[in-house]
Amino acid sequence: MNYGIRAYGDPDAPKITTKPMFGGASMKLPRFDYPISPVENLKRSARHDKPLWVPNTMLDTQFISPNDMIRPTDATRGQCVCMDFATPHTADYTFTDWFLTDWTYVHSAGGPMLTPGFKLCDDVTEWEKAVKFPKLSDWDWDTFHDNFMKNEYDPGRALACDIGLGCTERFVSIMGGYTDALVAFATEPEACRAFFEAFIDHEIEQFDKMMEYYPISMLTYHDDWGSEKDTFFSPKMLEELLIGPTKRFIDHVKARDIVFEFHSCGNITRFLPYFADLGVEFLQIQRRAVDFIKLKENWGSKLGYGGGIEGLDMGAPDPAKEELAPMIHKTIDIHAPTGGFYMGVFLRDPELAWNAANEIYSYSRELYEREN
Repeated sequence: MNYGIRAYGDPDAPKITTKPMFGGASMKLPRFDYPISPVENLKRSARHDKPLWVPNTMLDTQFISPNDMIRPTDATRGQCVCMDFATPHTADYTFTDWFLTDWTYVHSAGGPMLTPGFKLCDDVTEWEKAVKFPKLSDWDWDTFHDNFMKNEYDPGRALACDIGLGCTERFVSIMGGYTDALVAFATEPEACRAFFEAFIDHEIEQFDKMMEYYPISMLTYHDDWGSEKDTFFSPKMLEELLIGPTKRFIDHVKARDIVFEFHSCGNITRFLPYFADLGVEFLQIQRRAVDFIKLKENWGSKLGYGGGIEGLDMGAPDPAKEELAPMIHKTIDIHAPTGGFYMGVFLRDPELAWNAANEIYSYSRELYEREN
């Protein structure tokens, strides 16, 4: 069938203007006459409930970062909530976040690291003296909201946002790194668990405040639980320290009918049963550390995930024009059946991005029509 596919450069084709998540020039992409809204389709995909096409982040979602939702004022502490991912950075720089932890953006690594030697808390049993939670009322929620909702918000797309660091990552940031944080896991579990519960109280307050201002459809929560070799800690530690507070947060978010995505770097394969039990709908994980094929085979009915184009690593040069469609077809054939999959596409060339949008939509519509 023809799903309204229009050739690149067609002046009469309906278009959407989109901007890449990690910076770059805006581009025009095709706007399709969807049979249901992208929000409804995203929820169907997340819940394995007969989606009609594979959600495509270039078209179906609009991303807003916590830095853009919550701006510092003269009275607030720290420079920002987290790193500014929307602005391309070409050199190292340092910044202080709203917990007063000190970070250095490392251009060669493409991300921020704790500034070497920085430590907010020396003794985890004294964390309440060292850690000052941000007072949300001290931050400017109105200025960006008013401009965004008036000039940038696209009600035809699902609004996706990232709440920032989760329990483990925030704990590592206050303890000065993973070594001291994991020693604390082993030696002072009660103090660690008390911090996690208090931190989740803060995360729930932050989420509720975000929902007052923005019509959020999908929330991403960041908590790295592994290196590329294996998990940072044992299943027993996960059960005793993190499952309870993490589930409390997930349940709170999902009670608002929000799609819940969990970002966790590293080889977290042995934690997949826990993600399923927690009610995680999408995983944002590393393809090179986790076998997506086995994940789909073993957990495809319970867990979904986001992925790029098969054979195209993030940051790699764009493929040749004639290679694009077969790569997308292969991706959808492997990952899309029964739902639980969305595509994050980062193509620099506007014509390739246009063609990719056409292929993802039309080919996945055909797959789901056969399946449903």
